Amino acid sequence: MLVYLTYFLVTLSVFLLMEALTWSVHKFVMHGFLWYLHQDHHQPKYSGLFEKNDLFFLIFALPSAWLIYTGLSMALYYRLFIGLGILLYGIAYFLVHDVLIHRRFKWFDKVKSPYLRGLRKAHKVHHKNLGKENGVCFGMLYVPKKHFRA
Repeated sequence: MLVYLTYFLVTLSVFLLMEALTWSVHKFVMHGFLWYLHQDHHQPKYSGLFEKNDLFFLIFALPSAWLIYTGLSMALYYRLFIGLGILLYGIAYFLVHDVLIHRRFKWFDKVKSPYLRGLRKAHKVHHKNLGKENGVCFGMLYVPKKHFRA
């Protein structure tokens, strides 16, 4: 029983740490030396279904897949649950960022949750700045409280 709790806590911890990692990557990498990949995401209209920015999916998906694979194939289960934490964050990121905020898929039409509306508002504030400097609200699941006020 304790081992299951440990694996659950590892997965949950990695999921939560991914928010801090994502914030840092967004601020210092995407709005830094890899701006040329992220820049099209800050343009008012997308040119198609995919953006260069979508390549960042691979940056996070490949280590997750490797950890899950090696965790299963080598019976190194801590790797499996680290990879699972990254995978679950990636799923949350896709649902919140691509579906809810940017409406790339029209799955959630009427969002009434104050939390989800705050996330959407904070991301709109982030996208007001079209350049790589002077950005705000780099997080995905955690945003400043001021965006949750009416």
